[in-house]
Amino acid sequence: MATLSLTSASNIARPVDKAAGLTDAQRSWRTASLAMMSIRVIQGFIYWGGGSRRFIYAPSKLNPDAPTWMANKFQTAMPGALFGTDHLISFMLHHFWLLYTGVILFSAAELIVGAMLMAGLMTRAAALVSIGFSVLLMAMFGWQGATCIDEWTMAACNLAMGATLLLGGSGAYSIDNVLIRRDPALAGKRWFRWTAGSLPLPLKDIAFRNLALAVLGFVLVFDIGTYSYYRGSVVTPFHGGPVSPTKHHLTVSDARFLPDGSVRFHVYLDAGTPEAPVHVVAADLLDAGNQPVAHYDDAALSALPNAAFANDYAYNKFAPGPFGIRAPMGAAASVTLPPPASAAALQARSLRLTDVDGHPFSARLDRAVTNNSNAQGGQRHAPSRNDDLAGVGRSG
Repeated sequence: MATLSLTSASNIARPVDKAAGLTDAQRSWRTASLAMMSIRVIQGFIYWGGGSRRFIYAPSKLNPDAPTWMANKFQTAMPGALFGTDHLISFMLHHFWLLYTGVILFSAAELIVGAMLMAGLMTRAAALVSIGFSVLLMAMFGWQGATCIDEWTMAACNLAMGATLLLGGSGAYSIDNVLIRRDPALAGKRWFRWTAGSLPLPLKDIAFRNLALAVLGFVLVFDIGTYSYYRGSVVTPFHGGPVSPTKHHLTVSDARFLPDGSVRFHVYLDAGTPEAPVHVVAADLLDAGNQPVAHYDDAALSALPNAAFANDYAYNKFAPGPFGIRAPMGAAASVTLPPPASAAALQARSLRLTDVDGHPFSARLDRAVTNNSNAQGGQRHAPSRNDDLAGVGRSG
């Protein structure tokens, strides 16, 4: 299928392909269009695949009662999400119908945009939407990747691919081309040239160059800037990122004795891989010299009742497990430990949790409060940066 091209009279060159009747400019544009077909089709397949998995091949991802429900994936992204999207995720996790509607609409948009790119239908408009997908996915998941920054790599490449299709369009073998063949008048409509992709953008050479350089600048700043933020290695040494995708970290806060001698604290799993849960195998109450005065071993923690866990979210949760307290990535909860056996332990000054890898996480232990004030200490929102969870996002 030949690709059409419009050029001004001053730019028309002699035909170099007499059989096809193409000018130099037309032949160059068609060559570029054919060369970009792999980018267009695979970019479309990536997003079509994301939507089709949820609607067709793995519908359990859209089932709120299934363990593969997408809310669990979103919650794992919350600790390292950028640009305030952690607060957006938290808000949606607390509002089911908003969350469910958002997941359905996003999945449908991925499916539709992917199909449009593969077919070459309104290619530039679809490419622009795919750029938005890449930015959003980078902001939410770009920090994750247990062995390398896997999510960043995919989002960074998709952003560049979308930018290329936005500028170059679909060209050869596309529905955009079919539409122009059936209605040549579309070639003269600016809205069609800006949203479809079979012809060059209706810009003079210098204007197109400036647009291309501006798009390149955005892609470079966004991709390289996020890479530097996550891993350094640009103007700073390599580092593990402000939120580690491999090493679990627990932020412990609001630790206090309750009037009956039990100990309540808030804990947030705010770093680590979503591929494996954290296991808290010990909890200790420490005196002023950081010496244990009460100890809860893995058996005691495993024996905690479900009522001892007041989880912030309905999806990834802290709960008793086979090796103490267990929690998947992004979980946050208020946990209550039974009163220590020794009355001397009531003078403890701090609480220390220890995970299965031997890493300690501590918080100051406050004195007993009244029942009324304790009752007001209800649920906390894990991503808050302005309260006692100021440590959220540290690499541990």
